[in-house]
Amino acid sequence: MDTLEEHIPEVDFSEAMNIRPYQFEPLVAPDNNERNDNLDSEVENSDIEETPIRLVNTDWCECGVCISMPTVDECICCTEIGAVKAESEKGDHLCITESQIFIANCLNRHVLHVSMYEYLQNVGPLDDNQPPHETYRYLAYRRFVRWIWHVLGKRHRKIF
Repeated sequence: MDTLEEHIPEVDFSEAMNIRPYQFEPLVAPDNNERNDNLDSEVENSDIEETPIRLVNTDWCECGVCISMPTVDECICCTEIGAVKAESEKGDHLCITESQIFIANCLNRHVLHVSMYEYLQNVGPLDDNQPPHETYRYLAYRRFVRWIWHVLGKRHRKIF
């Protein structure tokens, strides 16, 4: 007669603690009838002038707040991204960074501190070598994306 212990597989706890979230997430099939905001903004970004002139000046900035960034892809004004521009116009601001929602949601250190608890719960403890300001910047990026695009999904990122 078999005992219950014979049917229980051995568990290698060193491998069991190697948690990889989203490993078995189903892929989203694109729906041709539904407008995809991710693709729309990628098309908008592809229309951006691809010359190094953006690196040496800010003539491309329409809001008056932009600075020149290290790469041409990063030299984008908030007015060039449709979803961000629409949100700016709701509050009658030239730049999204002047919006009270942006200030309260993405720059408020108390809000980011609470978001850190959720991040630590989902991801685990921070590496000792990881500076906290980088994590807060990442959390602000996530909060901004949640506000503007709601959910981007796996491997969908925005440069802004």
